Amino acid sequence: MQVTPDIAKARFLPQTVHKRDIFSETISGTLEGYPDFPVVLRKLDTVPVYAKPIAWALARKEIKGLRAVQGIEGCPILVRVDKTGLLRSWTKGTPLQLAKPTDPAWYRDAKRLLREMRRAGVTHNDIAKPQNWLMTPDGRAAVIDFQLASRHRRRGKLFRVMAREDLRHLLKQKRAYAPQLLTPSETRMLTQKALPSRIWMATGKRFYNFITRRLMNWSDGEGTEDRIERDGPALRSALMAHPQVTEVALCTYALPAKGVGLYAFVETSLPLAELETLCPTPRPELIQPVETLPRDSNGSLRMEALTLIATNRLDELEELQKQDPELRAPFKPIIAERLNLTDRVLRS
Repeated sequence: MQVTPDIAKARFLPQTVHKRDIFSETISGTLEGYPDFPVVLRKLDTVPVYAKPIAWALARKEIKGLRAVQGIEGCPILVRVDKTGLLRSWTKGTPLQLAKPTDPAWYRDAKRLLREMRRAGVTHNDIAKPQNWLMTPDGRAAVIDFQLASRHRRRGKLFRVMAREDLRHLLKQKRAYAPQLLTPSETRMLTQKALPSRIWMATGKRFYNFITRRLMNWSDGEGTEDRIERDGPALRSALMAHPQVTEVALCTYALPAKGVGLYAFVETSLPLAELETLCPTPRPELIQPVETLPRDSNGSLRMEALTLIATNRLDELEELQKQDPELRAPFKPIIAERLNLTDRVLRS
């Protein structure tokens, strides 16, 4: 779809907050008058003052990258940039960790996409993450999240090295989901990490981890502990003792820096403030009052879906709802009021 002046000026109608950190808030929605053109807003006007310089530096990288790849099939369309942030098209597709493509055609198309980006002088620099690759409904490859992308005016050695790393990271996805398709040359390439990448892992990655985990509240949850087994029984007992609490569902999620947070979904009409007074120490980090917790036909709680909400894994939740459309109605208010808006998950 072409971005006309009218589309570029249309009012953004927010629908779902996907992620929030100190550098931006990611919200999907539509444009007024154009319901068939889904978009994503990287909202920057509410960023704390101390984080604005870095937030806009990352945004400028994304803007430059998106402008350079306009017209490339599989890349988002930049709609507009203003003081609120940057608005781009929403790419319909399934993240790679869910799609797990085994069709050689998808990998051929992904290589085509990287070649066209390279001709435009753009390296993505963040496609080691499978969630930044998509399989579109027609089986094509797409990439999203150009926040770390680089626009190269010169096609020097640095550009060639970074472009090669983009390709190597694609091959890592191929190794994960379709290893039988790897050619001997691709297998060799996977073992030959570029020198800048090795230096980054030994030096800059440590600073990156400090920024993301300490300042941005990201975490992979290393050193996980069974919070549910340790703190759950006393918490559940204390909450269920109140006559207006009918059920409690406990999930874990990644805390800032390191560790595991406890997320309590409480089926009740009580306000949050009153629930907090009922909780023993240590309290759960997040408590969400819920009118009705979803259950299956046997009356058991849908814990697999509640876990996806607690860890903010909306893509996987969407796939689950596609498989079971009856989940949409009961989960809609729970998703809208969810309390964890980071995009980090626990590693076992």
